[in-house]
Amino acid sequence: MFQITFKFENGDDVIVHALQGENLLEVARKANVAIDAPCSGNASCGKCRVKLLTGELESQQTRHITDEEYASGYRLACVSKIVGDVSVEVPDIASAYKSRMKVADLSSPEEIAIFEKTKSQIVGSGIQMANDLSVVEIRMDEPTLDDTMPDNERLTRALQEAGGVEKVTLPYFVIKKLPDVLRDSHFHVKCVVKKNKHGFYVYDIKDAAEDVKVYGLAVDIGTTTVSAVLLNMESGEIIAKASAGNGQIRFGADVINRIIESCKPGGREKMQKAIIEETLNPLTLSMCQSAKIGSDQIYRMCVAANSTMNHLFAGVNADPLRCEPYIPAFFEMNGFKGADLGLEINPNARIIIAPNIGSYVGGDITAGTLASMIWDKPEFSVFIDLGTNGEIVFGNSDFMMSCACSAGPAFEGGDISCGMRATDGAIEACTIDAETMEPSYSVIGDEGEKPVGLCGSGIIDVISELFRCGIINAKGLFVREGKRVRHDEFGMGSYVLAFKEDAGSVKDVEITEVDIDNFVRAKGAIFSGINVMLESLGFDVSVLEHVYVAGGIGSGINMKNAISIGMLPDIPLEKYEYIGNSSLSGAYTILLSKEAEEKVHDLGRNMTYMELSTHPGYMDAFVAACFIPHTDASLFPSLAQR
Repeated sequence: MFQITFKFENGDDVIVHALQGENLLEVARKANVAIDAPCSGNASCGKCRVKLLTGELESQQTRHITDEEYASGYRLACVSKIVGDVSVEVPDIASAYKSRMKVADLSSPEEIAIFEKTKSQIVGSGIQMANDLSVVEIRMDEPTLDDTMPDNERLTRALQEAGGVEKVTLPYFVIKKLPDVLRDSHFHVKCVVKKNKHGFYVYDIKDAAEDVKVYGLAVDIGTTTVSAVLLNMESGEIIAKASAGNGQIRFGADVINRIIESCKPGGREKMQKAIIEETLNPLTLSMCQSAKIGSDQIYRMCVAANSTMNHLFAGVNADPLRCEPYIPAFFEMNGFKGADLGLEINPNARIIIAPNIGSYVGGDITAGTLASMIWDKPEFSVFIDLGTNGEIVFGNSDFMMSCACSAGPAFEGGDISCGMRATDGAIEACTIDAETMEPSYSVIGDEGEKPVGLCGSGIIDVISELFRCGIINAKGLFVREGKRVRHDEFGMGSYVLAFKEDAGSVKDVEITEVDIDNFVRAKGAIFSGINVMLESLGFDVSVLEHVYVAGGIGSGINMKNAISIGMLPDIPLEKYEYIGNSSLSGAYTILLSKEAEEKVHDLGRNMTYMELSTHPGYMDAFVAACFIPHTDASLFPSLAQR
């Protein structure tokens, strides 16, 4: 048995023990040490690098580690075996999923404008922005020897009288704290209640002297990124906003690897713990700290996530999702409470899960469709959510059809050597001088923030600019030479955006031919998905009046560049609109409005799901789209003119 020490820059070292021959990445996973491994340990992504400080590892050198880096001690955890006591440093680089949890500054109007716009549009459709939560203040007579009514009956009668209801439900959580709260408050209390046709359901009871408010938590659980907003349920005001990487990413970047991992012994519990204890709970507590409220004041939570994330969040077997005939355990499931899942919110809080509509089209898309408003328009529109799975909804106020294509994590920085989430240090926009090949870019964060990687919107810009400048060809291979274009010993080309002395990371920020190939396949999946779905209905892109693009891949997407690389159809730019993280803004409105919650379930039940993986023409369409911009130039007439 050998001692393994994982060292971190912040000093939170982890010491574990392992047997000879054990894989270092597996040792880290068992010890709950966060090492990013999007490829789930098959040595293809190169992101699980650690630095050997003392001791020895049996570790082969892969193409992801240069001779200089190997000599300096860098190793890939997934190909390293334990042969003795060892100490390794886990670098705090941009690709580490747990780094850079961001709690947003809400003093900027841009941070909340999209939520206000979504709420305004939904109200404009006739949906009322009202929910069934409220605070009821009551004063009761204190018991005496002549008045020996039990506490629960005393509270029930007072609430019946105050609310004009017949039935009052007191759950165990309230009963347990009832005697103490009543006597500490001298029987003057405030109750957080839900009022429905059956009466009052009491979520909580507190001393009337306390400032009792009702808060809600809207969460978008993405395969790569988790985003959330904390809001006042009475006013709709957003009081905190935050994002972080999904803790499950170290078990694989895509849903298939996550499902496979969950099927191993103890895997389901491990995956649920990664999303709840390692991701959602720290995110929730950081927002509560920012807003200066207690997490027990969160009485409702809405989760919008894809079908796999919903199953893993709930601790439900997701394996049938990946096997034909691709059947989920549930489309709708709204019976959970905070305590059921170990969430750091009020134990009695109701968990709303936006409904799934297929094995690979989940609640993030029903919530996003609600926010896009295509269901309220007579003209044909398409809604596209760019994430690890690329989901597409086409239709109007009469009908809607949806499908999903496996884009991979490239849009959120996964499978890209210097890829990262859209957070501080990410290059989000870029132009390149056609003569000098010198880049100009903008970086997310404070002024002077150094680049450490590329987020989705930045990758789109860089590939588009490289192609426009003739630096790469239609296959994504480098065809020009210069100080920023180089080739490694294997002949693979790359373009350096920022040399390490100008970057905020331990290495150059660059994009390689492998990165470009990964992204071209991701954009090809989106474009072919749109075309195949339209063609299956007898349409082409000329029928589209609006295209709504969503996804937390940057502060905005340069639609012209997205068209030029063949990711989006070549239609007039004015028909495009970037609507940000529509899954999160949709979850926000579902929380606030009982009618919006009913509407999203209605959308889910009435949306037709198309399984692209079994469509006979999809694979041919996908292969044809895996060039820049496409093998069929007639699909991009505006590019031919340029």
